[in-house]
Amino acid sequence: MELMKSSIKAIIGNIVSAEEFLDEEELDKFENIIIESKNVFVTGAGRSGLAAKAFAMRLMHLGVSAYVVGETISPAIYEDDCIVAISGSGETNTIVSAATIAKKRGSKVLAVTSYTESTLGQLADCCLLVKGRTKKEVDDENYMKRQIYGNYTSLTPLGTAFELTTLVFLDAIVSELMEKMHQTESDLKARHTVLE
Repeated sequence: MELMKSSIKAIIGNIVSAEEFLDEEELDKFENIIIESKNVFVTGAGRSGLAAKAFAMRLMHLGVSAYVVGETISPAIYEDDCIVAISGSGETNTIVSAATIAKKRGSKVLAVTSYTESTLGQLADCCLLVKGRTKKEVDDENYMKRQIYGNYTSLTPLGTAFELTTLVFLDAIVSELMEKMHQTESDLKARHTVLE
């Protein structure tokens, strides 16, 4: 039970501390590109993919034409569209590949990553820096040093801190998009599925 409580505190602490790295101008640009795009595609691998799907659902509730890359109903991407690509390391092959294709087709690339200097970060028209321990850090040279000094990363295994922080940040962006798009809770509720 104590380990679980410590883990919760570590995750919440990461979310709170990651907020200070947000760039207001970049965030504004991120939101405006979404609003101005004809279609918004989202992609992420594994648990980052789940955060992407949750964001796509909220965009749909906002009345945005949103698609999840890889789903059977996803259409072709064009120059008046954008892709939101989520990768903690910014090096996930499938995500970088999707972003590269989108860029070649003239669409805007919005990256969500912990590494703005990564391949994905360099491809992006707009990059949202989300600090959080990613799988990449498990292999870095400072891992053993952190363990020796008692910085036990097992409290947030693999990409947990990045994925949960991304989920929270994207939901917070939805709140700002609601305001910019003059949408209310009732507007979103009206678009919520009724088939379940």
